[in-house]
Amino acid sequence: MSDETPVSSLVLPVLIRPILSQLEKRNVSASQTLRSALFKTENTHPGFAYNLVAGIMKQGDISINMNESVLRLQGTVSDLEGGEYRLNRSEDAFQELNKKSMALKRILSRIPDEINDRKTFLETIKEIASAIKKLLDAVNEVSAYIPGPSNKQALEQRKREFVKYSKRFSNTLKDYFKEGHANAVFISALYLIHQTNQIMITVKSKCE
Repeated sequence: MSDETPVSSLVLPVLIRPILSQLEKRNVSASQTLRSALFKTENTHPGFAYNLVAGIMKQGDISINMNESVLRLQGTVSDLEGGEYRLNRSEDAFQELNKKSMALKRILSRIPDEINDRKTFLETIKEIASAIKKLLDAVNEVSAYIPGPSNKQALEQRKREFVKYSKRFSNTLKDYFKEGHANAVFISALYLIHQTNQIMITVKSKCE
């Protein structure tokens, strides 16, 4: 994933998966066949879903900010549509991590609607900082369940990456208040969502 396109990793889970869930209510077989094909292709060719949507938009002469749109849509993803980013283990530590990861992503998804209201946005920034801390605390609780030193190290590496992008997000906000580049904030928020997802994937792969 390149630095310019964190959105490419989120089009499938945020935009396409909810559409497939709606289709499933009408035709389970068609939805599952399409889901399998899309996810298999995305795994083989990362960014395929993004290129598909971008191509459709280009053909339809539709011009929107994909970073802003996907960030906003993240807030509409239900807990049950978490897919590979949702932990199945019943222990409190895992369920708490589910809640904290969804909470952070939902708060970040409000940025496009609140960024132009300075007072509201400043309050949202405080919420984001608190949600980041709570997520990291939840990761620390889950780490006790990770078997083996190499697996624990893998989670620690994910956590360090998350912290790095959290700091980058903070710096982007400082730049925004000086220069007013909202799209840079959207991109940085998408990176945080992606890093949150990576933590969930790592925990899932080491514990389930």
